[in-house]
Order: sequence, then C-alpha cells, then structure tokens
Amino acid sequence: MAKRRVLKKDVDFLVSEVVSDCYTFMMFNGDKSHDEAIKVIESALDKRNEAYKKISSRVKHENPKEVKKYYKQIQQEFLEGVDECFTKLSELTKK
Repeated sequence: MAKRRVLKKDVDFLVSEVVSDCYTFMMFNGDKSHDEAIKVIESALDKRNEAYKKISSRVKHENPKEVKKYYKQIQQEFLEGVDECFTKLSELTKK
C-alpha cells in the first residue's frame, strides 16, 4: 500500500487531468456543451473531496491487511469514478 500522501497526490493528478480535458473540450467547442462539461468538472471535484475524506479518516483495525484492503477499496472506487467522468466527457465530444 502506498502512503496516504502518495494516494492523495494520485487523486489530485487524476482530477486535474479530467479538469484539463474538460477545459480543452470547452476551448475547442465553444458554447456547444459548456454546461455539461462544467457538470463533469463538478462531478470530478466531488469525487476528489469524497476520496480525500475517506483517505484522511483514521482507520482502526487490528489486522494490517484490513487497512490495506480499505485503502485499496478507496483507490478502486475513485478510479471507477474518474473513468466515469472521462466516459461522460467522451460522450460529449460525440454530440
């Protein structure tokens, strides 16, 4: 398991990629789907805040494997959420 600090940096990196791609989409497409792109950004930021809360909470387990499993689950949920954001953005480009 990576340290919580590294996990938070990974979360920030992926969210910044979503936001960057959304701004690039808005720049090239003008007002075409501006509001939907903003919703994708808001969704990514909500997922970031939710992941931060889970990462920052103190986990008290007697078994270290349970702690690793907890952080692995957070990581997996966040990756699925970011993938969902990228999917929504790619659907916007098809319109």
